[in-house]
Amino acid sequence: MTRFAPHAFAALVVLSLAACEKKGPENQPEQVVQNFVDRMKRVHGNPKSARAAYDLLWSEAQRNLAERAKRASALSGRKVAPEEMIAPSHFSLRFEPKQYTANVQGDWAVVTMTGEVPSTQRSTVKCVLEDGSWRVVVELPPLPPIAQRADAGS
Repeated sequence: MTRFAPHAFAALVVLSLAACEKKGPENQPEQVVQNFVDRMKRVHGNPKSARAAYDLLWSEAQRNLAERAKRASALSGRKVAPEEMIAPSHFSLRFEPKQYTANVQGDWAVVTMTGEVPSTQRSTVKCVLEDGSWRVVVELPPLPPIAQRADAGS
């Protein structure tokens, strides 16, 4: 029977715990942008894909979409989920990204996507670190206040 020295066993436990550490896509901004692009390609009518893309958005975009969903729910008479407010028809790629590189400065990052021809196929995406995870910054137009007629409620 082989016996482990106590310090060797402790090192093995530490290595095992380190291997279990979360290494998800939110840990690197270039990975989260690549995942977001991949998920947006599949949104068309697919609620699971829409939710997966929504989950990678920064909190301001999620709040904006939640308010839009609330208003749509009030108008339609059915519960509309925030991810249903993602308009896939407004998402189109001018080129197929081949490489993603990030420039990180504190809690902000700019991810540059380049295609086959980097000199002409280049686009940038902002990311922000929120609660320990990178999120894609999609700036949505602010919602106007809900208009109410002067004689409403009388």
